[in-house]
Amino acid sequence: MNSENVKSLFTLFSGEEYSSNFAPFLEISTIQVKKMLAEDADEDDSRLDFLCAALANYRYRLAEFSADRSEYTYAGKMLGSSVGKLLNFSESLLKDYFHLCRDLINGSDFVFMSTPGGDEQGGICRK
Repeated sequence: MNSENVKSLFTLFSGEEYSSNFAPFLEISTIQVKKMLAEDADEDDSRLDFLCAALANYRYRLAEFSADRSEYTYAGKMLGSSVGKLLNFSESLLKDYFHLCRDLINGSDFVFMSTPGGDEQGGICRK
């Protein structure tokens, strides 16, 4: 995996200018993807850069969502925040890259992934 490509893709996916604040998301995502690799997988396959960046973006959006200070009305509507939509998009992107890399990663474990307000769907993840 190429860390510069991962940074560049993360910037593309997140829409944020890269800063050192995002380094922990990239680091943990790269470690997680390396642990998922199949024994015969080529670690330099560019698809893994996309998976790392999508996973980092998903983790970043989760952190952003957890710190969301949006106000909710009595009827449950949210006022002025698009963080939930961004989280749903990042989850869809992540699932797409998991699917794209399915021949490079171990698929022996299966977990359900869901986001608040999202549909519960399965995804590949290694324990």
